[in-house]
Amino acid sequence: MDVETHTDVAASAVAAAIGEPARARMLYCLMDGHARTSTELAVVAGVTPSTASVHLHRLQDANLLKVTVQGKHRFYSLEGREVANTLEGLSVIAGGPRNKFVATTPSRLRAARTCYDHLAGTVGVALHDRFTAMGWLCSSKTQKDSERGYNLTQAGERAFEALGIDIVEARALRRRFAYPCLDWSERRPHVGGALGAAVLKIALKRKWVVQELDSRALQVTGLGRRELLSRFGIQI
Repeated sequence: MDVETHTDVAASAVAAAIGEPARARMLYCLMDGHARTSTELAVVAGVTPSTASVHLHRLQDANLLKVTVQGKHRFYSLEGREVANTLEGLSVIAGGPRNKFVATTPSRLRAARTCYDHLAGTVGVALHDRFTAMGWLCSSKTQKDSERGYNLTQAGERAFEALGIDIVEARALRRRFAYPCLDWSERRPHVGGALGAAVLKIALKRKWVVQELDSRALQVTGLGRRELLSRFGIQI
């Protein structure tokens, strides 16, 4: 089989995977960038959980989906930007609007909360996105998707040290340094690991956030709002 024929066959296999209506609904549901569980995708597709599992395996085999294992849960998202671009192109031809992700998490927990010992919620995800956009974080992958992590660029090391974080100390801890932790409410990553814990510690120490009694919820203070805006361009 020559290269051109192999490409044609591979393309037709991907098209067949997308072409089943239930699988297409799953894929387009994930176009907003939020990961979802198989149970949620089963509801979206209008199929039973067992049927959804079969569909999800088919989409993974076609390199259209990736799965993130977090605790007892498995979250599915698009494999990459190329998949999103392909789906977007198809939607231009097909037309029609799609529903956006709507979180059902209580608002006080959704805005800011602790996730073990790091900062989660809208604020945590926004900080992750800004750290990435400012070139402070760079990806570090192992063979397992569940072990994907982050390293710091030189700019990132300087920036986090300027915030008062001891990077050498954080790296010396017997835990993962930094990794994308999928956020429970936003379904997009915040920063986990030793670096995430250090960021939360600084935010608490500087009174950017205060912990509510008997709750994981964090309240963003007036000072915190000003600091998030001036330092990172984040408006809460």
